[in-house]
Amino acid sequence: MTELRYMSSDLTTVKERGSHGKLLLPSLVMSNFAAGALSVLIGLLLIDIGDTFNASVGIMGQANTAYSAVAVVFALIMSFLSARFRHKSLLLIGLLFNSASAVGCLLASDFNTMLVSYSLGGLGWAMVSPMTSTLIGEHFALEKRASAIGWLIAGGSLVYVVGAPIIALIAAQGGWRLPLLEFVIPVSLASFLLALVSLPSSSHSHPCTARKETYLQSYKMILLNRSAAACLVGDVLRSAAFVAVLLYAASFVRQRFLASLNFASVVILGGALCYTLGSLASGRLVNRIGRKPSAVLTAVLAGAFTMVFMRMPNLWLSLALIFAASWFFGMLTSAANCLTLEQVPKFRGTMMSMDSASVNLGSALGAAVGGLALIRFGYEGLGSILGVLSIAAAFVFYFLATDPTRQKN
Repeated sequence: MTELRYMSSDLTTVKERGSHGKLLLPSLVMSNFAAGALSVLIGLLLIDIGDTFNASVGIMGQANTAYSAVAVVFALIMSFLSARFRHKSLLLIGLLFNSASAVGCLLASDFNTMLVSYSLGGLGWAMVSPMTSTLIGEHFALEKRASAIGWLIAGGSLVYVVGAPIIALIAAQGGWRLPLLEFVIPVSLASFLLALVSLPSSSHSHPCTARKETYLQSYKMILLNRSAAACLVGDVLRSAAFVAVLLYAASFVRQRFLASLNFASVVILGGALCYTLGSLASGRLVNRIGRKPSAVLTAVLAGAFTMVFMRMPNLWLSLALIFAASWFFGMLTSAANCLTLEQVPKFRGTMMSMDSASVNLGSALGAAVGGLALIRFGYEGLGSILGVLSIAAAFVFYFLATDPTRQKN
């Protein structure tokens, strides 16, 4: 009994320190921001990087394939590591991998070195993304988590809003390597130092000893839990649907309405800003109506707007619907993360690592299905099929998922 009281007291102390630490949330948001900076640079300057290595855009695009593949595989490995090592340590290592990836890209002298260096960033992302969510679950009170998750998601999208213009400006002055030296690497190192000094060293969710039984128990508790498994499936579907906006919206505007490249970049930035604002607004919705209803509602709305915007004959109407879809996808991402985070509190690290793999798998699925739909049915078919996937995610959340923080779901 004394031991139980001691553990309870330790838990409260850690939670209070984490909840009131002024730099705790900013450091986690900064970590997510830094984890996406290199991807923004690669996507924005793909043509310039290809020219350096005498590679076509299609060949250079394989770097993203390798990045995603590494992220999926290592996210699954992280589900083991998170049950063995402290989550702060894993986050710090992931941030170091991000920095090493950026340095490797900076020094790359050929395509293969560039490919390997960038792939290393996928490993870093697979460590940073689930650990930031897990640490919020550990150090924030239940009523504060929805807002914190919203800020976390916003950190990942703000890198497009803030980072893209900065990277473009620096690259215009000195080529694609200069933004690595003056922006990506400093941001990565700054996020590491901020996390090092601001995150609590202790945790009330102590890692388990490395036993086979522990690993099997964590997977059993997640995969045999209908609600937890539903969250993973729902996240595959909703991340696949988001590809319609993330990957295809700019091309749709350029081809359907003959918009310029500069205008298409505004579409990307505007969508990223709406996604960011949506993720921040999600906290209030979650606290008002609950995690599960929020996920269901926003999944339906995001899917509906995705199905409609590619059918509009007017550029400005289509643009408004793209921004609306982005807003609700931001809300959906935040609400779904809040729901997933509470499924198996004992193994949050494992759960969020598996969820990270699900999101990456969904992105790959959306890109593949969307591409085939575009070839076969055009943009109308692409929007309809990927929009339906978001609505399917809503059905999965509604019928199969439950919110453990509420008695009635």
